[in-house]
Amino acid sequence: MWVWIAVVVIALFVLIFAASRVVGRLPALRRAAGKLERRRDEALVLQQSAERLQTTVQGLQERAERAQAKVEEIKAGRGR
Repeated sequence: MWVWIAVVVIALFVLIFAASRVVGRLPALRRAAGKLERRRDEALVLQQSAERLQTTVQGLQERAERAQAKVEEIKAGRGR
């Protein structure tokens, strides 16, 4: 009977020790979670900026193609 009581007491000590280590790490985990959320928000802002930039580049590329076509049209007109 004493053996079982000793086993239960030792198991409780191990459980309390493990729980105290986890509880001790909670503030650091909360800080890390906050940093991850901020970085996620920053990444979303950067992604939106990249999408706007891509749209702008596509617009500029279309304008450059139209300008190039106009230049070739003018050159062809001079060649007549």
